[in-house]
Amino acid sequence: MLNRLYILSLCCLLFSCMKWEADSPENFEATTGLFICCEGNFQYGNASLSYYNPSTEVVENEVFYRANRTKLGDVVQSMIMYDNRGWIVVNNSHVVFAIDPVSFRELGRIEGLTSPRYIHFVNQHKAYISQLWDNRIFIVDPATYSITGYIEVPGMEMGAGSTEQMVSVGRYVYCTCWSYQNRIIKIDTATDEVAGEITVGIQPRSIALDCNGKLWTITDGGYDGSPYGYEAPALYCIDPERMEVERQFRFKVGDTPRQLMVNGQGDRLYWLNDDVWTMDVTAQHLPARPIIESNGTLYYGLTVDPVHGDIYVADAIDYQQQGIIYRFNSAGRPLDNFYVGINPSSFCWMHNAQFTMHD
Repeated sequence: MLNRLYILSLCCLLFSCMKWEADSPENFEATTGLFICCEGNFQYGNASLSYYNPSTEVVENEVFYRANRTKLGDVVQSMIMYDNRGWIVVNNSHVVFAIDPVSFRELGRIEGLTSPRYIHFVNQHKAYISQLWDNRIFIVDPATYSITGYIEVPGMEMGAGSTEQMVSVGRYVYCTCWSYQNRIIKIDTATDEVAGEITVGIQPRSIALDCNGKLWTITDGGYDGSPYGYEAPALYCIDPERMEVERQFRFKVGDTPRQLMVNGQGDRLYWLNDDVWTMDVTAQHLPARPIIESNGTLYYGLTVDPVHGDIYVADAIDYQQQGIIYRFNSAGRPLDNFYVGINPSSFCWMHNAQFTMHD
């Protein structure tokens, strides 16, 4: 038995394998709560999924493994809910899992992906999956868990760029082009073709839609010595119909703003830049002070409860041990904290069958 476990562990380490174990799966009955995606370590196959119930303040770790007796894989990138299923994107295992969000049992999987980042649903028979180091956005049928086509992104060579987060406005999907890119593309979901684009700063990653129908994106500015360039990061407000920048807010060179999102009402923005920051979507300048100071803590992920407004911040600590989630109320007062898996980075909410994703 020890030899068998050693061999299975070695396979997970080297090949990101997902082998079934002999133990019986556990039974879960989740209700309202928060999924926490824990990346694990690259090429170690130790990604995991945790689940937290804010009402009882109880956390369950490794729920995917415990419910299915198979490891989640190598590097969980994101998770979203659609059609009463939880969709988990596992980047370096090239797979997207669909699970029952109540029992955590696997319902199906989409395989054969390059390096998936995010999945965005158009309808029950069409979804887009963005990719790292691939100039294609994969088109899939969620009902059959199959790849049905591709959208080739103009001006992006294979292996030299990536597509990231997506939002819908009417019949169009807007997608950030991140690594060594500076664009947001507009996809016509009727034709599955790129219908337009807008240039912003270097490397836009996060994208959000506010209550006024405006798009927001945040750029990271690249890095010192990058062949693509290095500049001050920026926050942009964009009119999606005219594809024009309406407002632009510059950070300082060396700042690392990321994880941009809106609250449940869509009237406030939140992001990480060492600390946790927030501002009204009508603001004309960046806030002077953060709502939550990090005090040297390595804030790695962020989400805001879309119903109650509580703020959750993930602490990766040293990227090797179990991470911590800190829970604050909407004013930034500490409420709770709990341990999860290694490198918690993204979140997914389940509120009475109304599902939202924050990453």
